[in-house]
Amino acid sequence: MIKNEKIKASEVHVTGLAGEDFGLMSTSEALKLAKELKVDLVCTSLMTSPPPCKLIGAGAAKQEALADKRKDRAPKTKEIRLTPHIEEHDYDTKRTQMERILKTGDIVKLVVKIQGKQGEAAKKLLEDFIRDLKPFGKPSTGIQLSGKQAVVELHP
Repeated sequence: MIKNEKIKASEVHVTGLAGEDFGLMSTSEALKLAKELKVDLVCTSLMTSPPPCKLIGAGAAKQEALADKRKDRAPKTKEIRLTPHIEEHDYDTKRTQMERILKTGDIVKLVVKIQGKQGEAAKKLLEDFIRDLKPFGKPSTGIQLSGKQAVVELHP
């Protein structure tokens, strides 16, 4: 993404903040307009002549670039390990951590280590996490109980 003075074209096609079309103008005029409105002039494509440019608020340009970056990469699977007996504060901390992971578009794999007859407690813990994280993600499969662990994957 090319911004402001780094745009080398002599003429650009400008689109305003609310999507209004300013049409063709010289790059210097477009930069002057951007400075008056206290925004950035951002070139959206270099494939056409004259290049299309948008007037974007300073913070919005960065947010847009980050969002594009996130869309391009494949989601990672982050594994979070727990035990069936967890303190309330630790539960809240893990829930917040998982919310953040799901918001970035990654997958959360919850693994609860089971010893002896803790299967029901582990299943209840996973059900609680699934319920609390419902606005951020949903389970791809049901809760899988095996000999030593209970597992569930949450997708954003």
